[in-house]
Amino acid sequence: MASYLQVDNLTKSFGDLILFRDICFGIEEGERIGLIAKNGTGKTTLLNILSGKEDYDSGTIAFRRDLRIAYLNQDPQYPAGLTVLQACFHSDSDVVKLIAEYEKMMASDNHDRLNELLDKMDLLKAWDYEQRAKQILSRLKITNMDQKVDELSGGQLKRVALANVLITEPDLLILDEPTNHLDLEMTEWLEEYLGKSNLSLLMVTHDRYFLDRVCSEIVEIDNKQMYQFKGNYSYYLEKREERIVSQNAEFDRTNNLFKKELEWMRRQPQARATKAKARQDSFYELEKKVAQEKTQGNINLDLKASYIGNKIFEAKNVYKSFGDLKILEDFNYVFARYEKMGVVGNNGTGKSTFIKMLLGLTPPDKGEFDVGETINFGYYSQDGLQFDEKMKVIDVVQNIADEIDLGTGNKLSASQFLQYFLFTPEKQYSFVAKLSGGERRRLYLCTVLIKNPNFLVLDEPTNDLDIITLNVLEEYLKNFKGCVIVVSHDRYFMDKVVDHLLAFSGNAELKDFPGNYTRYREWKEDQEAAAKKQAPLKAEKTNSTQKKIAPKKKLSFNEQREFEGLEQAISKLESEKIAVETILGANTLLAEELMEKSMRINSIIKEIDEKTERWLILMEKNEA
Repeated sequence: MASYLQVDNLTKSFGDLILFRDICFGIEEGERIGLIAKNGTGKTTLLNILSGKEDYDSGTIAFRRDLRIAYLNQDPQYPAGLTVLQACFHSDSDVVKLIAEYEKMMASDNHDRLNELLDKMDLLKAWDYEQRAKQILSRLKITNMDQKVDELSGGQLKRVALANVLITEPDLLILDEPTNHLDLEMTEWLEEYLGKSNLSLLMVTHDRYFLDRVCSEIVEIDNKQMYQFKGNYSYYLEKREERIVSQNAEFDRTNNLFKKELEWMRRQPQARATKAKARQDSFYELEKKVAQEKTQGNINLDLKASYIGNKIFEAKNVYKSFGDLKILEDFNYVFARYEKMGVVGNNGTGKSTFIKMLLGLTPPDKGEFDVGETINFGYYSQDGLQFDEKMKVIDVVQNIADEIDLGTGNKLSASQFLQYFLFTPEKQYSFVAKLSGGERRRLYLCTVLIKNPNFLVLDEPTNDLDIITLNVLEEYLKNFKGCVIVVSHDRYFMDKVVDHLLAFSGNAELKDFPGNYTRYREWKEDQEAAAKKQAPLKAEKTNSTQKKIAPKKKLSFNEQREFEGLEQAISKLESEKIAVETILGANTLLAEELMEKSMRINSIIKEIDEKTERWLILMEKNEA
C-alpha cells in the first residue's frame, strides 16, 4: 500500500509541559486510525500540527505529494455572511476552485476557455458536486441551504463542517470528535458512510462503538509516548490491559528496589565516597520514577449519595410545546427510587426541554412535576462551563466544598477528590485558562459531584471527555446510590449506565423502553422490518377496499390533477437530465452547444427540486 503520511521523532511542548516526545507513526492508503489519549495530553494539538495549524519542536512530517487532505476541526469557523451552501464550497479543494471558475466564466461574456474547463469538470467529476453537497447536508438534517452560518447553532455548524469535508472526497480525512453534536441517527449514518468509503482516516473520538466499527488501528499517547495496536477498539482494550499488567509488574519491582535503596540512603554517613555518590544519584532518579508511576493510577470513586426518600418525582398531565412543535402531551410518569433512565432521540425532539422542566428551569404549559422533598439535584448541562479563567483549578472546587463526605465516616479533601479525576497536584494549581477543552469538562463534572447530590441529571456528559474519564464515570454511575437521568448520544455509555430508556420520536411521541440502547435499536429494527413486510399486504387490502368503497379525497379536484401531473413532469425531467448528462460527457458538442446544455442541466435540477418539494407537500396533505 502507498504511504500517505510518515511522522518521525515528533516532539511538542508548551514551556515546561511536554505533550509527547519523539513519537513515530505512519498512515498508509486505506488505513483507518483512531487516536486515544487523556484530555490535555496532546490529541487535538497533534491533529493541528498535521494540518499545519500549529508548529512543533522537532521531528519530521512527510506527506505523499499531491495528497488531498481534509480536516474537521473540533470547533469549526467560517467567515461571516456565508450561506450554508457557500460554506460547503469554502475549501481549498481543486474541484471547488474549478466550479467557482466555471460559474464566474458562465456569468461573463468571455467563454474562450470553456472547452478546457468542461474537460476538467468531466475529469474531476464536478458536475454533480453541488447535488452531492445537498444530499449529504440533507442526511445531516441541514435543509435550509440559504441560511447564514452566523445564524447556526454550534451543533448545526459542526454538521455543515462535516458535510464540507465529506463532499470534497479527500484521500486522507482527519476528524476531531466528528460525532459531537450529532444525534444517534446521524452518528449511525456517518458510521455506515465511513465504513463503506475508501477514505484513509485519522480521527479522535470518544465514541467507542464508532471506533470499534470504523477503525482498523488504534494509536494511544500515554506518558508522552505513542503505542500502536493493529486492530479495532476491542483489540486495543485487550492489548492495553496486557501492557498495564506488565507495567504494574515493573512498578512492583521498581518499588521494591526503591525501598531497599531508601533503607541504604538512611544508613549512609554524611561524607560519601564517589561510588556512594553515584548510587545516591541513581536513587533520586528511581524516586522520580516511582513518584511518576504513582500518579498514573485510575480514578476510583466510591461516594455514597446523600439520603434519598421513597418519593422521587411524579409527572402529572404535563403538556409542553413551542408553536407547532409538540414536546409533551398529557405526559404522566412516576420515577422510582434508584432508577437510571437514559433519554434518547433526534435533535430538536425535546430531550433537554424535558429535563429542564423537571429541574424547574422551564415551566410546562400545563400539568406539573411533583418532586420529593429529599431530592438534591446535581445538574451537568451542555452549557455549564462558566469558570473564571484567572482562578486556579483547586480554588474552583474549594469554592463549592472543602471536602466531600464518603458516607462511611471518612472524608475526602477537595485536592484528593480532584486527584481521583486525574488532576495531579501540579495541575490543581494551574490556572483554568491553561486547561484543554476536555480538562474543563472534567473539572465541571467535579464541581457537580462534589456537592454530593442524590439525583444526577446529566445532559450530554460525554462530549469532550476522554475515554479513560468516561470509563471511570460509567463505573461511578453504575455504583451510584441515587437516581440518574442521562441525555446522551454515546451509545456505549448508555449501554453501560442505564437500565431503561425514554425515547423521544418527535411530535410528543414517547416510548418507555425496558433495556439499554442496543436492545432498543434491535427492537426498533425489528419493528421497521415487520412494517415493511406488512406494507404490501396493507396495500393489497387497501386496493381491494377501494374497489368496493369510493375513497374520501383529501385533495381538491385541481390539487389531485396537479399531483398526478407533477409525477409525470418529474419523471420526464429526470429522463432529460440523464440524456443531457450523457451528451455533455461525450465531448462532441461545439462551444455554444456546450454552454446551452450546461445552462439547461442547471435549469433541470432546479425544476426537479421545485416540483419535488410541491409533490411532497401534496402527498403529505393526501395522507393526512
